[in-house]
Amino acid sequence: MTLTKHELKQGWKALAIWTVSIAFFIVICVLLYPEMKGEMEGVSDIFASMGAFTAAFGMDRLNFGTLIGFYSVECGNILGLGGAFFASFVAVGVLAKEEKERTAEFLLTHPVSRSRVVSEKLISVLIQIVILNAIIFALSVASIKGIGEEIMWKEISLIHLAFSLVQLELAGICFGISAFIRKSGIGIGLGIATAMYFLNIVANISESAEFLKYITPFGYAESADIVENGCLDGKMILIGMAVAVICVVLGYWKYCRKDIQ
Repeated sequence: MTLTKHELKQGWKALAIWTVSIAFFIVICVLLYPEMKGEMEGVSDIFASMGAFTAAFGMDRLNFGTLIGFYSVECGNILGLGGAFFASFVAVGVLAKEEKERTAEFLLTHPVSRSRVVSEKLISVLIQIVILNAIIFALSVASIKGIGEEIMWKEISLIHLAFSLVQLELAGICFGISAFIRKSGIGIGLGIATAMYFLNIVANISESAEFLKYITPFGYAESADIVENGCLDGKMILIGMAVAVICVVLGYWKYCRKDIQ
């Protein structure tokens, strides 16, 4: 696990910055809720009548006057986009950076197979995603407790679990792409995360585009659906995880056969 430890050591600053940033904004939103609670009950009625705009973010089905409704929209969007960007950012360059930084020749002269290199780098990505989500979840729960609100464990846990799975799927896709590129793919990774986010918005607005929910991982992380149904969509998750696994396998195949420069 030497390579995994090396990757974690290299990436701890980025992990800390992303974790602190996402957690900070979520905690601030939660702390603001008591002051906005009374006003939000009227806002819910206004949002419900705004048509496509509210449907895009599921606000027509959530009550802003309740903590879970407020948390689902405000904190859910922060965690969704922030976590997706982080997972894509970490995964898309993890294999390509050896060629970009001219360290591939040094790395591959050691008595370690290419498949092990890929495996240890993948493990480092997964560990970072787990750490990010564990810390954010703990701070989110602590902030809710701090304002004296009841913690709706099931709904909040499912929302965080859903976005963790989104991150895993995007990480799998970007990890596979990383094996096919030779330079920094940060733009590619962030572009994919952004595109997936907006595909879900389109799917929410138009009934004829609902099939897009089976393409974007944000389809099974729709907070309004989670709060209403009290569960995640197993079919969508299965499709998403299958896509992630296929991309990772393609990454293994390509990296073990490519001409490393």
